[in-house]
Amino acid sequence: MIAFVSRVYDQLLRYLFKFGVVGAIGFVVDFAVFNWLLINGIGNDHFLSGPLWAKVVAVAVATVVTWFGNRYWTFREHRRANYLRELLEFSVVAVSGLLINLLCLWVSHYVLGFQSLLADNISSQLIGTVLATIFRFALYRYWVFAHHRTAPADSDAERDSDHLDAEQKAEVGAAALFEDDAAAQAEAARKRRHL
Repeated sequence: MIAFVSRVYDQLLRYLFKFGVVGAIGFVVDFAVFNWLLINGIGNDHFLSGPLWAKVVAVAVATVVTWFGNRYWTFREHRRANYLRELLEFSVVAVSGLLINLLCLWVSHYVLGFQSLLADNISSQLIGTVLATIFRFALYRYWVFAHHRTAPADSDAERDSDHLDAEQKAEVGAAALFEDDAAAQAEAARKRRHL
């Protein structure tokens, strides 16, 4: 039982806690920028003072903050040498999460007609953020910062992976969802020896 709890902590809870801390910081940034723009922080009558564009800008700023936090703290042992590709993938997930946020805000503000500052915050900051956070954690953990994607581009693992067929690559990727670093590395080394 203790081994099971330890394994769950190492593989999931540790990441959830760190992701939550980084996400809380990102939430504060998102909340502050969103509300600052909505209450005319940079003036009236421009496209950033509306709820949708204010949310786009707020999430963009929060995305940069959370990428640094997740790259250098939450998933630091899974960083890749190609940080530009990692940032691109991180941004794709963040934009997808933004679309979840915007959909919740759009439905509340424009479809249901709840147009107060409180309603905008509940739909975007509460409902949208909860749904987008679940989506983002899953994709950051199992795609952007996945175990099987951490080898530097010039490593033996990267060169050897060229010899794996699509089915073998899929098996390695699927196994990495449930393995810790040591197990994933051992499995990758075992598969390389059998080539």
